[in-house]
Amino acid sequence: MNTPPSDDELLTAYAERGDQLAFRQLVNRHKDRVYSFILGMVHDAELASDLFQDTFLRVIDVMQRRRGSYKPQGRFIGWVLMIARNVVYDHKRSRKKWKDVSDGDDGFWDRLPDDAEAADEALHLRERSQWLSACINNLPPAQREVVLLRQDAELTFREIAEITDVSINTALGRMRYALINLQKMIDQQSSSYAPGAARSQNVQLTAVTHV
Repeated sequence: MNTPPSDDELLTAYAERGDQLAFRQLVNRHKDRVYSFILGMVHDAELASDLFQDTFLRVIDVMQRRRGSYKPQGRFIGWVLMIARNVVYDHKRSRKKWKDVSDGDDGFWDRLPDDAEAADEALHLRERSQWLSACINNLPPAQREVVLLRQDAELTFREIAEITDVSINTALGRMRYALINLQKMIDQQSSSYAPGAARSQNVQLTAVTHV
């Protein structure tokens, strides 16, 4: 069985020889995590698609400028997510809309299911996932960013610290406060949600914190 080429091998093929197929393989390998992170930051699918394209245009620009002198530097996904983060922040600065979600009206409470007990188990599971996503969206930006990088992008805290330009302790602290805030939301609403919902959400949050 042939072993798939590593990210570094694909990057080298693109950077040194302009191998477009290698680059497409890289994009296909990581597009879901990159798009999920961007979508979690902007909450708009159409905008997320635009920023996703901008992210990889920047990647292409950097790689073309390094052509002939590329040297692998850490994990590709971490580097791309750093670029994606910069793209998102640039957009927010240009639109002058960077503020804490909790200061605005994002319809969080309106999105909570009000008839979960009447739904079947499959619907319960989907709504729980949507509910947790809504809770994450309601976190302060710095906390939400760490959760998205940890949960969706599956980065280590060292990588998260490098991407967000903070210490590992700060990244860990943001995650801890994010989990505290998420648990408060879950505890507050568990009585109006499906039976056992709080227990189910606790399991998911535990998975987020696993190092």
